[in-house]
Amino acid sequence: MDHFGQMMYAPLLLPSLLEQAARHAGRVEIVSRRVEGDIHRYTYADCHRRTMQLANALTAAGIAPGDRIGTLAWNGYRHMEIYYATAGIGAVCHTINPRLFPEQVSYIINHARDRFLCFDATFLPLVAQIAPQCPHVERWILLGDASALPDDFPVPLESYEALLDGQPQSFAWPELDERQAALLCYTSGTTGNPKGVLYSHRSTYLMAYASALPDALDLHAADTVAPVVPMFHVSAWGLPFSAALVGAKLVMPGPRLDGASLTELFTQEGVTVSAGVPTVWLGMVDHMRRSGERCATLARVIVGGAACPPQLAEALGGLGIRAVHAWGMTELSPVGTVCTPSHGYAEKTAEERARIDAKQGRAIPGIDMKLVGAAGEELPWDGRSAGDLMVRGHWVVERYFGAEGSALENGWFATGDVATIDADGYMQITDRSKDVIKSGGEWISSIELENIALSHPEIELAACIAAAHPKWDERPLLIAVRRAGSSLSAKELLDFYAGKVAKWWVPDDVVFVPELPLTATGKLQKLVLRQRFGQHLVR
Repeated sequence: MDHFGQMMYAPLLLPSLLEQAARHAGRVEIVSRRVEGDIHRYTYADCHRRTMQLANALTAAGIAPGDRIGTLAWNGYRHMEIYYATAGIGAVCHTINPRLFPEQVSYIINHARDRFLCFDATFLPLVAQIAPQCPHVERWILLGDASALPDDFPVPLESYEALLDGQPQSFAWPELDERQAALLCYTSGTTGNPKGVLYSHRSTYLMAYASALPDALDLHAADTVAPVVPMFHVSAWGLPFSAALVGAKLVMPGPRLDGASLTELFTQEGVTVSAGVPTVWLGMVDHMRRSGERCATLARVIVGGAACPPQLAEALGGLGIRAVHAWGMTELSPVGTVCTPSHGYAEKTAEERARIDAKQGRAIPGIDMKLVGAAGEELPWDGRSAGDLMVRGHWVVERYFGAEGSALENGWFATGDVATIDADGYMQITDRSKDVIKSGGEWISSIELENIALSHPEIELAACIAAAHPKWDERPLLIAVRRAGSSLSAKELLDFYAGKVAKWWVPDDVVFVPELPLTATGKLQKLVLRQRFGQHLVR
């Protein structure tokens, strides 16, 4: 007896997502603000045709299955074409974060052994700097017309449009194994060299499906989706794939991510859903408050990459925009949890709902979580027990690119986050394991202390670190940026904590700085702050 089901089988391959969009939503627009400064418009059908032209060009150039094509590019239609064409022919699209140090960028290119490197004109100076250190790159391709090529450059350049010119607009996509590599993304590299995570067609396809669900990113064909999170950062959280899956209009903001530029573009294109890190939305809120401008269509923004400060969610709500918390990481392709209402949410009090909304949310289908204590024991989901967050699932890394050993511990991946999970499955990050403050043997959450500081009307940004202390080993130290014109004192800010946390949680001191160091993906660089201020309390 045959124990297999008697159904059609088709491997889960990324080109089929774009094919579906071209076939069933062919007239829906993909709008891009280009580095050239203008707005480019075309449709999913156009995108599919140009992607097949690129597939023909890459094949003709000798790109073989498994070869890496690197990109240094903003969110735009050409970058999207590279996503699909490269993966579609069995090669690997390697997105590179241009905000990393040049030494890290060249390290990543060399570690991945990229054969071709495609880049936006914005990054001509960076490419000129790193190209001599990247001997494995055979061709450097500027994402633009031949007219944009500079006259004098350290390495030969060619134009992307010339590469596509004359190529056939049809291509027979090979039937690959769905487990074949499709995309490569490196971690931020805040400690040591960045590590590569190699995504498969299957893992990315399943993540796109799951993240589009109503209790995840809740994407619809009627939506206009604007990925502000860069395409060089974990595939823009998978939105170029999940938007194509549902046939939603895509709006690509290019390099201009300031509040004024985003508000203008969102209003012009009728954006309904967007996604980005908190610093992006803080800038947009600030612009709207100062200018009085509004984006009437924008219903919700997905906030990830760092915890959404409560005052940011409140400010967005006051503008008619719902902030939806999400959590993930490069090793999760990246979406792991989204904070959407569960059964009974509507019956809860406003205070209870606010507490839920502040959490990172519930695991989306395909992801499982658990908490582990110091002795390796599994902790209860009671909303109080904090432990190391472990995950497993269909789009979780098994090992890093080029590594011999597995990254898993008994089949689970250790995220490096400390979290709680309540009885309804809502997970809340209380800290990164390396950022937790242990004072006199007791744990203090730096995130909670930061959120309180950020709720003060005169504080623009804040970070809390563990500073060495002669008696208590570590004590919390707050490092903050005041809003323009503020003369807020350290004592006034510390007094603001009264009644909000236990007295022994209140930071010992405040250091005001003009700005805080951020990683290439917009997260606080607490390592830099610890190196600079870690001995502040013992001097």
